[in-house]
Amino acid sequence: MPQTRHRIRRPCRTSAYIGLTALALGVTATASAGISGRGHSAAGPVAATAESALAPCRITGTMGVQMSEGLPTPPGYSRSTGEVRALNLMIDFPDAKGEGTALDRLAEFFPQTSDWFRTSSYGRLSYRAEAPIRNWLRMPMPFAAYGIERGSPYDPGYRQLVEHMAKAADPEVDFSRYDLINILVTPNAGPSALDTVLSVTFSGNGEAPMADGVPLANTSFVFSRQDDGSGSYRETGYRVLPHENGHVFGLPDLYTPDGGGTVGHWDIMSEDWGANNDLLGWHKWKLGWLDGNQISCASKPGISDHVLSPLAVEGGTKLAFVPVSESTGYAVEVRTRAGNDEAVCKPGVLVYKVDSDVDTGRGPVTVSDSAGSSGGCTRRPNVHAELSDAPFRPGETFTDEKSGISVSVVGELRNGSFQVRVTRP
Repeated sequence: MPQTRHRIRRPCRTSAYIGLTALALGVTATASAGISGRGHSAAGPVAATAESALAPCRITGTMGVQMSEGLPTPPGYSRSTGEVRALNLMIDFPDAKGEGTALDRLAEFFPQTSDWFRTSSYGRLSYRAEAPIRNWLRMPMPFAAYGIERGSPYDPGYRQLVEHMAKAADPEVDFSRYDLINILVTPNAGPSALDTVLSVTFSGNGEAPMADGVPLANTSFVFSRQDDGSGSYRETGYRVLPHENGHVFGLPDLYTPDGGGTVGHWDIMSEDWGANNDLLGWHKWKLGWLDGNQISCASKPGISDHVLSPLAVEGGTKLAFVPVSESTGYAVEVRTRAGNDEAVCKPGVLVYKVDSDVDTGRGPVTVSDSAGSSGGCTRRPNVHAELSDAPFRPGETFTDEKSGISVSVVGELRNGSFQVRVTRP
């Protein structure tokens, strides 16, 4: 599979709870507000983290920007902390009958997806996957009749499909009980993911079709299989779902029409094929997985020192942020080969620019490469090689000549933390 993939996701996929034993899906005692409660809770850190020192670093979104990187994430998306209940429906069609059993399809994504979110969130998100319908849910029309393409949010084909799905499931499903929906389509419906990636998410959409009195506003569709032929599908194929659910929580696509060259493999919202990877620290703050006391805001002129612990390790200061304007700034974090990051070949300090005025899929985040045009340090399939050695090491400095801001890596401590020095005029 080529590294450059032209994939533009639209921001806008008997009753039984599956997995008490075989699938081991996560459960906590926290009650879910359900889809009907989405309007009352925004994803990510809300106004509770209001320390004045962090205010300059909470760059805000701009009206009209699709899935802005600004803080906080607006209401309408699924909440991203506590217990989140995910409804999973496995669907097929008269002309594309389900391959294997519906539970086989479910097992391609769980418990891996629940585990991925638990690890990435430091346990702050308990992803409870439920499948009240254990068999394939047959749609009334052939797949081709829906005219499924990756169109605008809930275009006629998708709207009709969702309405048919809701009607078929309604006798056994109370949609108001769930925070998000995953539609796991039989892989033989539509083209291979190697040819065309149809997987898509409609999120934060107040004009979505209704069921049980609530809009189906945060729904991810997964088509085909992300199988690149490398033999790693059993370990890596599930990762399309955490990516799609990232949109449900309000995160934008970080790849662009030219591929993953702006962020590489440093965030699953950039590259979700191949080896496992995590989210950027900025996204973890945005989702409420990092507290305000784990953010170091370098907003004052002069020199400031910051000790950052590895992003994969729970606790400690995780992110230094250097605001440049009301909508842009530089994020600084430590990435190591641990947790969800299995492809890191050069541990160190990752520096990237965040711009909340840029739409999803247009490059809202840009990673700074400490070793430009080096070719990178990995040859893992579907890992953007050039940016694989982007982190800065002790003695190296990132400089933005236009703003006069520099970030120097002073040293690496014995516990794996790094000391960085920010200089700004």
